[in-house]
Amino acid sequence: MRRCLELAAMGAGNAAPNPMVGAVLVHQGRIIGEGYHQQYGQAHAEVNCVNSVPVEDQPLIPYATMYVSLEPCAHHGKTPPCADLIVTHKIPHVIIGCIDTFSAVAGKGIEKLKNAGIKVETGVLEAECRFINRRFFTFHEQKRPYVILKWAQTRNGMIASDDFKPVRISNSYTDRLVHRWRSEEMSILVGTGTAIHDNPKLSTRLWPGKDPVRLVIDKALKVPHEYHVWDGSQPTIFISGRTGDSAGKSEIMQLDFYDDLLPQLMEQLHHKNLQSVLVEGGPYVLEQFIETGLWDECRIITGSGVLTAGKAAPVLSKATLSSSAMIDTDRVDIYHRSHS
Repeated sequence: MRRCLELAAMGAGNAAPNPMVGAVLVHQGRIIGEGYHQQYGQAHAEVNCVNSVPVEDQPLIPYATMYVSLEPCAHHGKTPPCADLIVTHKIPHVIIGCIDTFSAVAGKGIEKLKNAGIKVETGVLEAECRFINRRFFTFHEQKRPYVILKWAQTRNGMIASDDFKPVRISNSYTDRLVHRWRSEEMSILVGTGTAIHDNPKLSTRLWPGKDPVRLVIDKALKVPHEYHVWDGSQPTIFISGRTGDSAGKSEIMQLDFYDDLLPQLMEQLHHKNLQSVLVEGGPYVLEQFIETGLWDECRIITGSGVLTAGKAAPVLSKATLSSSAMIDTDRVDIYHRSHS
């Protein structure tokens, strides 16, 4: 199952909005096939696993055990049901990491396997299998995207200068790490201040991968049209209190700024099937997510420099430190929101 998780992780940034899944086929302690869900709309992990079995080992498939990190699907989507594939190949034993709570599956895959006389076991490394698909499960169970907050701060806890002029805080290695993070999420969000002061591209230009959908909170549509977020290079949604016409890859999402904005936004992003959002906004936007409790994970990069004056970084609450690592001169801390 740990190998299944290693394989599943290789689909990061490409499998969404499907979950990341890995599968391994074992005969008498020897792996004869393995696969993962490589690309949304293409073959699932179980299909790639069976297809990877060498010709000389194919007669062993009806005597093998399949390990799979997530319950095999039982419905027709962009591909046929994986449960049917397992039944067709007469695989007698299937060990599943965790049950898929998505309504189209939700135990139906297991039921189909058992009805075919296949021995099914579940709950192997269940917490780890759920964690790798925390975006998928949050989206379907809580009806909102998985929210990741991210910021870089100086050693003395400053996130920006007083005049918001650009200040280098992180090093070139963590810059690349941030672009990898962007490639793994479906959308990225900033506020009006960040869009105007930094004129960011919000792309993955430092890392091979797909650019996320840009989300810009811009109540009065103040961001100039010659700025990068308007350049049409990637899909962009402006969250505004005004109406506006869609143009090219840009669209205006009108919300009520006199009501609680973030719950409205979460509902609309769920409707648009955006399963995750990386929030790279300034202090105000980040604090709004923290205060409303609408965050799941926070990634903080602490550089080696200091600012004698500036804007203080937000303060997390209900946060549990999950990991900490040094990348050259920068420390990267990852927190998860505690629900206790």
